[in-house]
Amino acid sequence: MNENSTSARSWGTIVTHSDEMAIIYRYVDTFHDDWDLSSQPDRIIIAWRYEDETGMPAPNEREHMEELEAALAPVVEEGGFATLALVSTGENLREWIYYTQSGEEFFNRLNTALAPRPKFPIEIRSAADPAWSTYAGFMAALPK
Repeated sequence: MNENSTSARSWGTIVTHSDEMAIIYRYVDTFHDDWDLSSQPDRIIIAWRYEDETGMPAPNEREHMEELEAALAPVVEEGGFATLALVSTGENLREWIYYTQSGEEFFNRLNTALAPRPKFPIEIRSAADPAWSTYAGFMAALPK
């Protein structure tokens, strides 16, 4: 877990339950006061699908997921380029949601960070989201 992001001041976690399975969310719950979300208008979603009866990753798979996150953090978050805003794990899927200054440059940095490592079983999607609507929707749905 990278809690040293340049934009994140503090992190929160919440667990939800559906169909006997849990989803664990880790998210930035407050940003530094001088943080401007509009400086990172592109959203990147990295998805890692896995199979386990519990819906949670097996310990060795979880270790590989943590290795992926640890490899990306220093490269994509350097200089405030990208922010890891939300991570969800459960129902046989882990997703990392980043916001970044440039989707294209994010892919360049991701490739640089992961080049020396074995291939990870991930899918990556990107889209413009200058209002951080995915993150805002998640935050609005949190119990008050």
